[in-house]
Amino acid sequence: MDAGGRPSTGQLILLATSSAVTAILYAIYRQKSKVVHSLKGAKKITLDQNLKSILMEAPGKCVPYAVIEGVVRSVKETLNSQFVENCKGVVQRLTLQEHKMVWNRTTHLWNDYEKIIHQRTNTVSFDLVPQEGGTDVAVKVLKPLDAAELSLETVYEKFHPSVQSFTDVIGHYISGERPKGIQETEEMLKVGVMLTGVGELVLDNNTIKLQPPKQGMRYYLSSQDFDSLLQKQESSVRLWKVLTVVFGFATCALFLFLLHRQYRRHREKRHLQQMSAAAGDTTSNTCVICLSDTRSCVFLECGHVCSCDKCYQALQKPPKCPICRHEITRVVPLYNS
Repeated sequence: MDAGGRPSTGQLILLATSSAVTAILYAIYRQKSKVVHSLKGAKKITLDQNLKSILMEAPGKCVPYAVIEGVVRSVKETLNSQFVENCKGVVQRLTLQEHKMVWNRTTHLWNDYEKIIHQRTNTVSFDLVPQEGGTDVAVKVLKPLDAAELSLETVYEKFHPSVQSFTDVIGHYISGERPKGIQETEEMLKVGVMLTGVGELVLDNNTIKLQPPKQGMRYYLSSQDFDSLLQKQESSVRLWKVLTVVFGFATCALFLFLLHRQYRRHREKRHLQQMSAAAGDTTSNTCVICLSDTRSCVFLECGHVCSCDKCYQALQKPPKCPICRHEITRVVPLYNS
């Protein structure tokens, strides 16, 4: 705190930053809590012959938020892996990622740096069908790339290290960047895998469709079963809740600390004002502590005459002047003639 008792600029910045971080963490926690609440309220529907009947009876032939599990099946064509033989899928993602070391001028250390330099995603139409088979019921999956969680399996991954000459190494040290290589990755949603879809289920012209839900609810296409998916989201909520509580307690503790310091400073200031007023009263020569005996001590080095000898002896050690709070190094008796 400064001389006036007000919190310093650094303390105010720390309090404001802590409050802002707490607010951001709480907003994220609330958002993830709503996601979990929506998942718990989703209607579980079995992919069987009764599915169309359920949708026919639903308002608008639609279930706003439903959970359905089935096996991935391509509708017309499939995507073939570029690197793995006999690997077919309905979603394919090809990624080229650059890896390099970057010199940090602040910490004077080399840090790993990764950057996606090219990424392409291919999709074809696909359905979800019952795992047992033997039925013609199917759910057409729309807009799979809009899913908040789209489970893709890495089918190919290779790192191509960069080849550098001695001149290149010297140039990289001068520029502060050292290329390590390019990582090539292929991910696919393969035909035949079990998939859990969470979204809006609708019957449209005798075709059952699974599509992104409305009202801000999350769309999921996960290889996990629904219970595992829900447990994963609940774990995320607990983590953000703990972070919110920790930063919230830290913010409250800092605020109470500054408030307490302000109160103590204000109380001491009022006490000194009262002491100064008592010492400045020229019409009275009584001790400012007991207000009964005559003043009989001169405090050095401050020079105040405000106390009797009995009250001076009762001061806490090391004794301090009750007027200016300076430490008393020695006392000279005062004799009134």
